[in-house]
Amino acid sequence: MTLYPIETGNFKLDGGAMFGVVPKSIWQKTNPADANNQIDIGARSLLIEDGDRLTLIDTGLGDKQSDKFFSYYNRWGDDSIAKSLANHGFTMEDVTDVFLTHLHFDHCGGCIQWNKDHTGYEPAFKNAKFWTNKAHWQWATEPNAREKASFLKENLLPMQKSGQLHFIERTGETFQQQSELNFGIYFFDGHTEKQMLPQLTYKGKKIVFMADLFATVGHIPLPYVMGYDTRPLLTLKEKDAFLQKAVADNLYIFFEHDAHNEICTLKQTEKGVRLNQTYSFDELFNE
Repeated sequence: MTLYPIETGNFKLDGGAMFGVVPKSIWQKTNPADANNQIDIGARSLLIEDGDRLTLIDTGLGDKQSDKFFSYYNRWGDDSIAKSLANHGFTMEDVTDVFLTHLHFDHCGGCIQWNKDHTGYEPAFKNAKFWTNKAHWQWATEPNAREKASFLKENLLPMQKSGQLHFIERTGETFQQQSELNFGIYFFDGHTEKQMLPQLTYKGKKIVFMADLFATVGHIPLPYVMGYDTRPLLTLKEKDAFLQKAVADNLYIFFEHDAHNEICTLKQTEKGVRLNQTYSFDELFNE
């Protein structure tokens, strides 16, 4: 097995929304805001090369939305999925599986693209299975008013229409092994219904793809919960249990949304679980 971080394109989000009830005077120390009160956000995917399978975890925003849509998120940098894959010697057609932690547009937008004539949509990964779970699919396709703006039909319905949509079967446990994709999955419901976080072992280290359980190193303290979470008190409970496990099991946290930190470890302190050390992917695994 070989892992590759895939940068799909950075953007910005409102710092207040990203930190919920935490005051700006505190969160801006770790996540400084610009003049529009927006903070840097990454959209870092993870590519898993395992035998003849090439699995991509999440796909970022994509590029098919309107200029008006993207004006709200102030994309920055020049990264893209295609460019990042090419940097590692792969193409979009090589991807066999796309595992989606959840179906908010910043996690699955890159799955679907305009067709050649710009008259409709088609899968950006023509040879891949798209993986979600039934409970989350129903949640996303029959959205509540709070999340409706995050679940975009143009991202979801073309997956189903293509015949490439597949469902992970939930066993009922918080953590379960997924034999077909060869990694474990945590299920969390605080941010959105049945968010899935993959855990895999690579070069002797247990890595968890963090998605939206906590977004950046600035979100590690327990009360630092995003305003976007649908059930913030449940997030607190889920996050507390995970943080304790991460310290006990020496888990390596792979950040999807931290634009400036790829991986970190955690430690127990008198104030609770806190950041231990940050790493770039290359210094941890390729030196």
